[in-house]
Amino acid sequence: MIEKRRPGKVRDAIVSVLSTKPQGASLAEIQTEVVQRIGPASPSSVRSYLRLNTPALFERTERAHYLVKENLLSSLNLELLPPFKQKVPFTYNKALLLYDDCLDWLRKREPNSIHAVVTDPPYSLFEYSSEQQTKLRNGKGGVWRIPPAFDGTKRAPLPRFTVLKQDDLRSLDEFFYAWARSLVPALVPGANVIVASNPLLSYVVAGAVTRGGLERRGEIIRLVMTMRGGDRPKAAHDEFPDVSVMPRSMWEPWLIFRKPIEGRVQDNLRKWKTGGFRRPSQSKPFGDVISSAPTREEEKTLAPHPSLKPQAFLRQIVRGVLPLGDGIVCDPFAGSGSTLAAAEAVGYQSLGVEKDPEYFTMAGIAIPKLASLKTKDY
Repeated sequence: MIEKRRPGKVRDAIVSVLSTKPQGASLAEIQTEVVQRIGPASPSSVRSYLRLNTPALFERTERAHYLVKENLLSSLNLELLPPFKQKVPFTYNKALLLYDDCLDWLRKREPNSIHAVVTDPPYSLFEYSSEQQTKLRNGKGGVWRIPPAFDGTKRAPLPRFTVLKQDDLRSLDEFFYAWARSLVPALVPGANVIVASNPLLSYVVAGAVTRGGLERRGEIIRLVMTMRGGDRPKAAHDEFPDVSVMPRSMWEPWLIFRKPIEGRVQDNLRKWKTGGFRRPSQSKPFGDVISSAPTREEEKTLAPHPSLKPQAFLRQIVRGVLPLGDGIVCDPFAGSGSTLAAAEAVGYQSLGVEKDPEYFTMAGIAIPKLASLKTKDY
């Protein structure tokens, strides 16, 4: 049964959704995000308020596609706008999310103030450019491959890393070198830095981050079956039925780095509370292979980000990066806020930075919901 609400609440939620989308959105997209913001709302209510408030507030650019009139936003109640329009940090219990560019923010960050980093950055810079994100959100694909449905299930978009040119790889190297150089001063000695990567590009990221001043400490293997790889040659399936162009992906590397410690590990632990990993139990060490299922549909609905990782996996890593369970876990590429939600679930203080306005708004909605989900261990 759909809960009855004051009429303006549905309209306000529609304004909040469309104010994050300068290119507008389809009726279906608007309906989905309205439900994420305020809970169950009938499609007829959303359609009615769009029609009733067009052209006064909304502009219909094509069939079932709407924009909010930017010049009217300033006259609306500020509470209708998403946090990034207000430039107000989002807080939830021990989590703090900032709308900023991580490189700019890190350069201004107080030295020795971050105890660990767990992040899933752009595997390349190209797929998260404004142009490619617009194509992805419009279902056009671009560098993002939109896989066909499989057994009636719509699969998530995948970035095609094999299309990257040498110039793209050089840009990736330069970016992660600059990122590491900006990050190192903000870290306390012994801070763990865990960076999600991809088998095709991890060597680029690892080399750049190490040159930037962090120690390479191995990697965590996420054992997970994905839909990447295993395909036969395109347009030649029948000719080469026994050939896979690339191995079917069954794992994902998460690179481990550490800021150099001061003295011995025990000295660093006493002074900075960092320098190692928190054991799952006294009898079990923290391991570098973690079995993981793909992200659950329930989580994707709460946080529809193309690179969302499952809470069951993230919570194990986040818990492990603070050896004494004390300090601040930072995600400088916060995306939908899944790392912050994982930190919240295990009781840690967390800090995230996100520069994409849609993802920033998504994270503000998703963090409390993801944090409240039950997993096997938490």
